[in-house]
Amino acid sequence: MIPRHDPRLKSFASDNYAGVHPEILEAIASANGGHQISYGDDVYTDALQDVFKRHFGERAQAWPVFNGTAANVVSLRAMTAQWEAVICAESAHINTDEGGAPEVAGGIKLLTVPTPDGKLTPELIDRQAWGFGDVHRAQPKVVSISNTTEWGTLYTPAEIAEICAHAHDLGLLVHLDGSRLTNAAAALDVPMRALTTDAGVDVLSFGGTKIGLLYGEAVVVLNPEAATGVDYLRKTFMQLSSKMRFVSVQFEALLSGDLWLRNARRANTMGQRLAEAVGGIPGVELARTVEANAVFAVLPKDVAERLRKRFRFYTWNEATGEVRWMCAFDTTEEDVDAFAAALAEEMAAAGR
Repeated sequence: MIPRHDPRLKSFASDNYAGVHPEILEAIASANGGHQISYGDDVYTDALQDVFKRHFGERAQAWPVFNGTAANVVSLRAMTAQWEAVICAESAHINTDEGGAPEVAGGIKLLTVPTPDGKLTPELIDRQAWGFGDVHRAQPKVVSISNTTEWGTLYTPAEIAEICAHAHDLGLLVHLDGSRLTNAAAALDVPMRALTTDAGVDVLSFGGTKIGLLYGEAVVVLNPEAATGVDYLRKTFMQLSSKMRFVSVQFEALLSGDLWLRNARRANTMGQRLAEAVGGIPGVELARTVEANAVFAVLPKDVAERLRKRFRFYTWNEATGEVRWMCAFDTTEEDVDAFAAALAEEMAAAGR
């Protein structure tokens, strides 16, 4: 079959735009022969548990799902009763980019907190951690953080440990949205468990799609006492894949060796290269420090509109002209240099 797109073309809109890493495609093909028991009772899903335990500890148990929204909704629903709520940053993905799924599909009240950089702190958590025992207020039960955040910022192990200790002291649980956890771990040069299990996180939504999988994320329960009914909730929320071996084998290929780290390091390195390349262009203002694979900059609106005809990317803030550029595991130095050259051309053409 002839491709309907030019596979040489890259964009900087999202790491979700990237294709599938060749090693992942090979893994899917390797699992394709013959028959295997459906709905997760296959040998690949069984082996996957040991893979996750090696990264997150002996108590970790993983449930593959189709996408990140589902991983978050199933995780949070398993951690909360119907009258309980989740504290999160106002900019958190669960609040801004999931179509209201946690509240509409999950029936979970979100208690949001404005943050300067997308990160919660114990002091910010306290703005919503109140009203315990008040029947008129949804009861805070979970603190949800993202690493990396929607602003591309990173939580260090010490920052997460401080949040977890504070939350646990208040009787709250901690959920981590790890759609880009691999990028965070690679940027900080620490094992993934340092940002999760060792820091006190109770439940993790682990991301695979942004780091090279065809599809698939996972609900990873790190503290068995923090979540109940994941088996049933996964089915209730239509996330129980009949041919789950093809989801599980992707995670095995990603996590058994260093593929996750190689992919994350490449994306992060290209993010740094992009920041350096565009930062020297007159009139381009880097809006935030680049900590992983996300670059935020402020551009004139007309320049952004013309540049977007050559490379897709998203405007982050219409009022300020802030845009976001994402690098992926397959972004190359040539891709970055071509984008920076195009930006320089458009800025020059605009007389800036």
